[in-house]
Amino acid sequence: MAIKFQYNKTSLQQLEKQLKVRQRTLPIIKNKESALRMEVKRCKTEASEYEERLEKGIQAYEAMFALWNEFDASLLKVGEVHLSTKKIAGVRVPQLDNIEFEVKPYSLFTTPKWFADGIQLLKELASTAIEREFMVAKLNLLEHARKKTTQKVNLFEKVQIPGYQDALRKIKRFMEDEENLSKSSQKIMKSHQEKRKEAEA
Repeated sequence: MAIKFQYNKTSLQQLEKQLKVRQRTLPIIKNKESALRMEVKRCKTEASEYEERLEKGIQAYEAMFALWNEFDASLLKVGEVHLSTKKIAGVRVPQLDNIEFEVKPYSLFTTPKWFADGIQLLKELASTAIEREFMVAKLNLLEHARKKTTQKVNLFEKVQIPGYQDALRKIKRFMEDEENLSKSSQKIMKSHQEKRKEAEA
């Protein structure tokens, strides 16, 4: 990224301001990146835990597979999923508060005894599946934010800050050279004037 500048004091002051802003902002962005990195790691661990719980739940479901043919699937359905949003290192992510299930009334005398356990098992399976989906969505949002933040850190660290420092160096050298030339030309002019005065005298 080429930084546009002019060889004058105004440009020098503007570049110094821009450089200071980036140097002050860099540690903040680095902290945000490390916080996001830790949160992404935690989310990955939680997502894999939900995955394992779901697998175990499905295995328990399959162990009772022969009985499920008798089960009335319309007895249970997911009602409402309550959400909120939470900020993690400046990133808004969905938060799963709770899941409500609707259980249709059924006769405890005419239905098999295991229906109550079956309903509980299905609730747990559905809850785990929904929680896992939320964790994956949260993970994707955080991963995206972490990548963007890492790009910004790299842009500041490897491109912009060195670019501004280089531009400032060039302007300062140019201005020093200009000043030296000005002093030299003044000396030459002075010596010419002195020679003229001597020649006239």
